[in-house]
Amino acid sequence: MTESGKETPHSPLTRSPLLEMQDIGISFGGVPALRGANLSVAAGEVHALIGQNGAGKSTMIKILTGAYRRGSGSVRFEGREVDFRTPKQSREAGISTIYQEINLVPFRSVAENIFLGREPRRFGLIDWRTVQRRAAALLDSFGLQIDVKKPVGRYSTAIQQMVALARAVSSDAKMVIMDESTSSLDEREVELLFTVVRKLRDDGRAVIFVSHRLDELYRLCDRVTVMRDGQTVAQSTMAEMDKLQLVTTMLGRSLAAVVQDDTAAREANLAKRGKQVIGATQLGAPPKVNGVSLEVHAGEAVGLAGLLGSGRTETMRLMFGADQLAQGSLTIGGETVALKSPQDAIARGLAYLTEDRKGEGIVPELSVRENLTLVCLRTLAKNGIVDVKKQQAIVDRFIASLGIKLRSADQPIRELSGGNQQKVLLARWLAAEPTLLLLDEPTRGIDVGAKADVAKIVRELRDAGLAVLLSASELEELTAVADRAVVIRDGRTVAELNGADMSETAIMDAIAYGSEGQSTLAQAAQSAHIEDALEGDRHGA
Repeated sequence: MTESGKETPHSPLTRSPLLEMQDIGISFGGVPALRGANLSVAAGEVHALIGQNGAGKSTMIKILTGAYRRGSGSVRFEGREVDFRTPKQSREAGISTIYQEINLVPFRSVAENIFLGREPRRFGLIDWRTVQRRAAALLDSFGLQIDVKKPVGRYSTAIQQMVALARAVSSDAKMVIMDESTSSLDEREVELLFTVVRKLRDDGRAVIFVSHRLDELYRLCDRVTVMRDGQTVAQSTMAEMDKLQLVTTMLGRSLAAVVQDDTAAREANLAKRGKQVIGATQLGAPPKVNGVSLEVHAGEAVGLAGLLGSGRTETMRLMFGADQLAQGSLTIGGETVALKSPQDAIARGLAYLTEDRKGEGIVPELSVRENLTLVCLRTLAKNGIVDVKKQQAIVDRFIASLGIKLRSADQPIRELSGGNQQKVLLARWLAAEPTLLLLDEPTRGIDVGAKADVAKIVRELRDAGLAVLLSASELEELTAVADRAVVIRDGRTVAELNGADMSETAIMDAIAYGSEGQSTLAQAAQSAHIEDALEGDRHGA
């Protein structure tokens, strides 16, 4: 691997690239979203484009496909400078995109979807026999025999992905972009999709493959481009970058820079924790969750770690009754329960702070007071009338205890900063006096000061005896709060770390290698790398 992007002699880019995006920049509202980002893809390769949420992957794709206009840089396709102003122009040039949310017309047939807008005609009329014959032949070349006259909506997500791919191929696409195309597929369906992707590569087409599933990247992709904070931070062949390097590059955490946190404090917290509040055994709701096991006790904070797309949010939703279990069991207070709705979970003392603050958290047009007391309104009402004095007392208490900055409790919550909105949502759940607090990315989209405030509040809640399950993409934030860490990958629990075993390094190692017995950081090879790096730091100091 080289940070500069220089390739080995065996790299597909020893040929002229089909696509070159160089020094791409774009800003929104004066805030840079991309800064000098680069991407080069050759014909006849499957190229992984990866990075954490907000890294800039989607923005790069939207610039390439004409959805956004770049502010700076150049794009060359097939050796010539291009500036697509609309998605239609990029499609006409030979670039086809298959999004995670499949863009098909469900009530129209498979054949119609494949040739929609490009139907062969005879005597001025659509030649339906030819449409159906060509569609069937195209899918047959993928190893798929289905009735192309049936509505595409009647088929599984995997079949719909094949149809979307067939549409791209039928339009003579030279490059196919696949954005999280396997996120809703089971293992058998993924294998079917991979077979088709390899055929596209063998036919000389380029495929840009966006995914957070590490095993898939190494099985399918030839090269990888890693993005972080709107920049390209690494380009390499897959063979030159092992899983641990890939994870640390995505997260921006140098192995030598990762330090052990104070394990004594964690061990002291674990020693005094109370009874088990919740226990999850082999939770499953395929394809997102395929066997997650964990437990949380009173007076402890457990971190749920994993890359974006690993199943962290889906696990929390299962535990809160927002989604239904397909397999496994859940115990609350030692009793096996079947949560049919969030109302069931709330009644049993659970609270869930969603990662989607704007979409699923705040009610923007309601006041701070109304937002803060939404969950506990029933306890404040008598004969359907809210006791305003009790309500105001609760609001005043949490505004003071959480340090919520606002002009008035009656102002719309949309007028508050992101950090203060988050504190209001946290107060909403605390007002319900829960025994378990599920926090999904509680510091996303808030400033540094507000992040520190939220972390301090969570630690205080833990110390007061509350059970906390915290999901976070930033490992530094997770290890600053959590006493233990449960690591999940591809919807499965792959490691549990606590005490002296828990560190950012160990979590990254578990994310990379899971339960494959590859705890390399504790073994000679990785230890040598770290020691060399640390030795260099010491000499440099």
